[in-house]
Amino acid sequence: MLKFPVLLWITLNLGIAAAASGATETLVYKKAGDRELKLFVEKPADWTAADRRPAIIFFFGGGWVGGVPTQFAKQSEYLARRGMVGVRVEYRVIPKGQAGPPVVCCQDAKSALRYVRAHAGELGIDPARIAGAGGSAGGHLAAFTALVDGQDDPADDRSVSCRPDALVLFNPVFNNGPGQWGHERVKERYLDFSPAHHITKAAPPAVVFLGDQDKLIPVSVLTEFAAAMKRVGVRCDTHVYPKSGHGFFNQDPYWSLTLIEADKFLASLGWLTGPPSVPAL
Repeated sequence: MLKFPVLLWITLNLGIAAAASGATETLVYKKAGDRELKLFVEKPADWTAADRRPAIIFFFGGGWVGGVPTQFAKQSEYLARRGMVGVRVEYRVIPKGQAGPPVVCCQDAKSALRYVRAHAGELGIDPARIAGAGGSAGGHLAAFTALVDGQDDPADDRSVSCRPDALVLFNPVFNNGPGQWGHERVKERYLDFSPAHHITKAAPPAVVFLGDQDKLIPVSVLTEFAAAMKRVGVRCDTHVYPKSGHGFFNQDPYWSLTLIEADKFLASLGWLTGPPSVPAL
């Protein structure tokens, strides 16, 4: 078993502390009834509103029924240190015990992407370099915004694209077809929600992380997704980690290993420069 070196832990956390030296900015991206839905924004130390930086938008996991935006705080802070603007999304979840598909989750995900792109000038963001990211159900939402039409909030300005320009996905729920996770909730409407069933050459490049012992997302689902992406000429990098289950990326050493590979992927797109500041294990 890999052991996480103390030096790496110290180096990484000092780096994150430096990135987070300024307070996280909180923005309201929409109202749902009386509830204000928020974005939590991490910016580089030398950020200015005149910048045109790449951004990454994180959606937390929790089966569409739970979870909190703090899940990806460290990843967002790290990437802010590397020069990106990190955005973490608060979205409505389905009340526990309530049946039916994750319509409100999908609506909020598209609204959040549209808000960031529409306000790119104020946020110092390049509107053509916005990545969608997330884990589990949050990975579904990121992929959904990129690949699936529909489930828009009626109040959204649909002239603003909700499609991210790259995807960074951690054990994502991107196949909701028969026999796959989430099908019991979406049932015969799975084509309205399942990203894996809407892959076209317009899909953005993606990197996907999965554990080979994931009981919710089999490796075969990832293999089929990546193959479908490549058939239409779209890049899809895959990283499968041995003896790892669902949510493996939340703990080290896999937290660091996946972040290093995400950094390399973003650098390969020209969004980051230089090697990852997380030392290789």
